[in-house]
Amino acid sequence: MLKTIKDTTREVLKSLIPIVLAVIILQFTVLHLPSYIFVRFIIGAFMVVIGDVFFLYGVRTGILPMGRDIGAELPQRGSVLLIIAVALVFGFAVTYSEPSVIVLSEMFTGASDNGNSAFIFVVAGGMAVLFLTALLRILLGFPTRYLLAIFYGSAVILAMFAPPDFLSIAFDAGAAAAGTFTVPMFLSLGLGFVSVLAHRSALSDGFGLIGISCAGPIISVLIWGVFFL
Repeated sequence: MLKTIKDTTREVLKSLIPIVLAVIILQFTVLHLPSYIFVRFIIGAFMVVIGDVFFLYGVRTGILPMGRDIGAELPQRGSVLLIIAVALVFGFAVTYSEPSVIVLSEMFTGASDNGNSAFIFVVAGGMAVLFLTALLRILLGFPTRYLLAIFYGSAVILAMFAPPDFLSIAFDAGAAAAGTFTVPMFLSLGLGFVSVLAHRSALSDGFGLIGISCAGPIISVLIWGVFFL
């Protein structure tokens, strides 16, 4: 346990120290922001390091094994309805609690008159539907490239009719939904799902879930903008 925490801390520091150093250099050479803002940044960076260490440790020791176990158990139950129900609930709940989506929703609410909860609901709903589609694709052996062409092609077509304000936020929603919480959860469940299916490759079938799923928030936000606002 101690070794895992040390390794995780080392990884987090290697990732964050260059960013902190860059901001410090800019502060003393170009920006010269008020000292209280700079102090808040240093305190915040320290809190981020602590939070990331605990988060990554939790992902590796709890979330990834649980996701793999859930994914491996679903096909063995022999019920497509169970797979559909679990994928929808799982995809919606994980995306709804994704920190990146929450941050984006707050920015969206601050720049528009639309509700925070409605935005998160639309993003999480779109993600859940296409996460289900990605799992069914594995089950049916449907080629990934066709789904990517269909869904991202649909997004491009919807973008032609969407209000300009929603065009930008829709594509940002797709990126935000692929955050630090959704990616490990979805990938671990997908790899577990593939592991018990005959004639399925972990590389070609276990991956691609995120790429397909992220089209969901883009499409759902664009549909929201085109048909409901």
